Amino acid sequence: MIFAPASPRVGTMSGIDTITLRFSADSLYLLNGVLGLVMFGIALDLELDDFRRLLRDPRGPAVGLVAQFLVLPWATLLLTLLIDPEPSIALGMLLVASCPGGNVSNFITHLAKGRTVLSVTMTAVSTAAALVMTPLNVSLLGSLNPKTAPLLKAVALDPLKMLGTVFVILGLPLTSGMIVSARLPKFAARARRPMVIFSIVAFMSFIVFALRANFDYFIKYVGVVAVVVALHNATALAAGYFAGWIARLPEADRRAISVEVGIQNSGLGLVLIFDFFAGLGGMAVVAAFWGMWHIIAGLALAFFWSRRPPA
Repeated sequence: MIFAPASPRVGTMSGIDTITLRFSADSLYLLNGVLGLVMFGIALDLELDDFRRLLRDPRGPAVGLVAQFLVLPWATLLLTLLIDPEPSIALGMLLVASCPGGNVSNFITHLAKGRTVLSVTMTAVSTAAALVMTPLNVSLLGSLNPKTAPLLKAVALDPLKMLGTVFVILGLPLTSGMIVSARLPKFAARARRPMVIFSIVAFMSFIVFALRANFDYFIKYVGVVAVVVALHNATALAAGYFAGWIARLPEADRRAISVEVGIQNSGLGLVLIFDFFAGLGGMAVVAAFWGMWHIIAGLALAFFWSRRPPA
C-alpha cells in the first residue's frame, strides 16, 4: 500500500484530501479475503438462537440497533458539522459510523462485565442489518454535509452497488459461518478463539504495513486524525451507554451496548474506501487509525468497568 498524490476531486481540496492510499489489485483481493475470514470467524460464534432471542427479548437489541445505526451516524454528522474537519476526514467518520459492530466487541464486553449474550446478539443482528443500513447511511448522511456531498458526487457512489459488495463480504461469510456452527458445533467451538486472534493480528498487520510504507505521511497527519478519532470513538461509546440509560436498561446491558457501538468494523470501512472511494486519504487514515484506537479505548474502558461490577 502506498500514498500517492491524487488530483483534486472537487473544489479546492488540499492537505490530506489530496492524498490517496493505493492497494495493488492483489493486495485488495487479499484484504477482501481477510475480511471474509474475519466475518466467518464471527459467524462461528453465532446461532439462530441469537436471532430468536431478539424476538423473545427485543428491548436490549432494539435499543442497541437504534444506537448503532441511527444515534451514532446522526451524532457523527453533527460532530462533523461542529468540528469541521477536512472533507475526506468527515466522510471517513461517517463511513466508520455506518459500519456494524467489530469482531472483538464480544470479548471486550465480557471483560467489562457487560451482558455478553446481548453483545453477541447485537453483533449478529447489526451485521445482518448492515447489508442495507451501511450503504443507506453513507449515501444519506454524506449528502447532508455540504463538504462531503461533492465527494459522493465526484465518485458517483452507487448505494445498490455498495449493497452488493457488502453482501459479498459480510452476508456470504456470515451465512457460511452460521451453517458450519450449526452442522459442526465441535469444530466451531475449537475454531472460535483462533479465529478471533487471527482477525486481530491480520487487520493490525495491514495497518502496520501501511504505516511502515508511509511513515512520513502518518507523522504529518496523525495529530489531526488522532484527536478526531478519539473524540469520535468517545462519542460512540457514550451514545451506546446513554441510549441504554434512557431506555432504563440494566447496567450490564448499557455496557454491552456501549462497547458494541464503540467497537466498529473498521475493516469493512477500509474495504469500502478502497472499492468505492479510491483510497481517499482522509477516509483511509481515519478507518485505519480507528482500527487501532477502538481496541485501546475499549480495553481501557473494560478495565475500568471490570473493577466495578454492575449491580
